[in-house]
Amino acid sequence: MPDTLSAEKRTHKVILLTVFMMVVEIVAGTMFHSMALLADGWHMSTHVVAFVLTALAYYFGRRHAKDVQFTFGTGKVGVLGGFTSAIVLSGIALLMAAESIHRLFTPMSIHFREAIVIAAVGLAVNVVCALILKDDPHHHHHGHEHAHEGHHHDLNMRAAYLHVLADALTSVTAITALTLGYCFGWAWLDPVMGLVGTVVIVSWAYTLLRDTSSILLDRIPAHTDLPVVIREVIENDGDSVITDLHIWQVGVGKFAAIVSVVARRPKTPEEYRQALKIHDELVHVTVEVQICHDHEAVKFA
Repeated sequence: MPDTLSAEKRTHKVILLTVFMMVVEIVAGTMFHSMALLADGWHMSTHVVAFVLTALAYYFGRRHAKDVQFTFGTGKVGVLGGFTSAIVLSGIALLMAAESIHRLFTPMSIHFREAIVIAAVGLAVNVVCALILKDDPHHHHHGHEHAHEGHHHDLNMRAAYLHVLADALTSVTAITALTLGYCFGWAWLDPVMGLVGTVVIVSWAYTLLRDTSSILLDRIPAHTDLPVVIREVIENDGDSVITDLHIWQVGVGKFAAIVSVVARRPKTPEEYRQALKIHDELVHVTVEVQICHDHEAVKFA
């Protein structure tokens, strides 16, 4: 819990800084006619959405942690929000692309020096946010029993950290385009960077849609080895055989499972659940046990 609260507080700080800079860049980009600055601001908005959803998930999960109406917990709240935000962001990206193309054929006078200053401030804010989110080496989990839990907490913070780094990269490209435009009169670079920003937002939105839709549709991630792991744990006694297995995600990095076991001398359902508890990503397990008098027939059927 302390680590979670610390992560939530750090997320709140990053949200405030990022929202402030996002508004400044979007307003300045509009005033100074810079698509590169607008792209940077709107790209920053994608991460604001991600940070807000993370904070809401922390809050909602803590508030409804013991609410029995949420059968498998509240892990999908943030997932649903992420799916919705990805659709909205895709629409924003299309509007940006249309405006950038329009600016290519109908250029506007760009206030390069002012835009460069704003973009530089945006880069500085991204660096500060990265330092806030950077992993604290003293809070890493050790030992097998905490390996999975620590891994998922690290993934959540690492995702936020990578979002900030992506923003920093966008700021660098905006500064580069504006500087070249100011020095060499290459005004066309500005709308081109707007198109680059569009591609970045679309790729991020697509990744978010892919990941969240898989969870919402109860698809087992290709990278997980849980089906194999569960079979190894249950069947390692040489007697128990899994005849039916269902696994689905109930949140990011959190899974539920229904396991049907047949054995000559079966253990109790609780004993099977206890054997699976070393895998912290399994937050809910239902075990059905049946006695079989023809074990070999079941094993090789």
